[in-house]
Amino acid sequence: MARMAGRRALLAVPVLLAVTFGVFAIAAASPFDPVKAYAGTAGLTASQENLDQLRANLGADQPFVVRWWHWLTAALTGDLGDSSALRQPVAQVIGERLGWSTLLCAVAFAVAVLLGTVLGVLAARRPGSLVDRAVTSAAYSLEAAPPFWLGLLAVWLFALKLDLLPAGGLTDTGTDVVTAGQVASHVVLPAAVLAVSQLPWFTLYVRQGVGDALEEDPVRGARARGLSERTVLLRHALRSGMLPVLTLIGSRVPELITGALLVETVFSWPGIAAATVEAATSVDFPLLAALTVLATAAVLAGNLLSDLLYGLADPRVGFDG
Repeated sequence: MARMAGRRALLAVPVLLAVTFGVFAIAAASPFDPVKAYAGTAGLTASQENLDQLRANLGADQPFVVRWWHWLTAALTGDLGDSSALRQPVAQVIGERLGWSTLLCAVAFAVAVLLGTVLGVLAARRPGSLVDRAVTSAAYSLEAAPPFWLGLLAVWLFALKLDLLPAGGLTDTGTDVVTAGQVASHVVLPAAVLAVSQLPWFTLYVRQGVGDALEEDPVRGARARGLSERTVLLRHALRSGMLPVLTLIGSRVPELITGALLVETVFSWPGIAAATVEAATSVDFPLLAALTVLATAAVLAGNLLSDLLYGLADPRVGFDG
């Protein structure tokens, strides 16, 4: 396990280098001018000489390869540079927002896995039954629903019509102190929407996996030995049927990150989403590169976690890959 993790870590280095290089190359080809974005409305009346001086101060007059190399060498020492869009060090921008995004994704992912497992087992228990048809129909319908549409629908229903939950933000309006109770109430809607957007995949995978496991010879043998249907389902079929789901955990990380960005925007959640949008529209090279590295590292870590969990759950699988 340690050797595989080490090999994956070494392979991640060239991937991250290529990703950051691509970010600077794409940003350099973008029609947006980072100098005018940094200057804002003042750039409309500024002289060309002042704009050129600002361009030199920001390093935007250098080739993107030079900018990428300067950023990379500084990042290796822990200096991620300064965000021209947010006027803060990049490390501070990420540090202030990463925790809230992690909280949102963790809660949503846990709910999606647990609820998807329960619904998948219920559907697989009696294929073709009313429960099975209802669960699979709902899963396919939700699979086609965009997260931002689900978010807007949830705000309209639970915040505006029923007035049960806050519509967005981290705390109540006019409150400066962040308390655990307020965070818990404000995270319910965005986490539920993000979980629902991921739920169909886990439900359908569990249904298929458990359904196939119920037809295998070991499960039939367990039934022939007189074991109860609950024991057969939970101790035999579920364990075998959950193996394919473990590989799904890593592959859903990119979709989870994308969904989180949309959900955070809808609910004004103080996570990475606002910084990502600001960095993209302002062509903020240091912040764009840092956020892209963070997202890429999360995807690579998710894939590694899937392989490790699969190997631990199934002793027949080695860790040589």
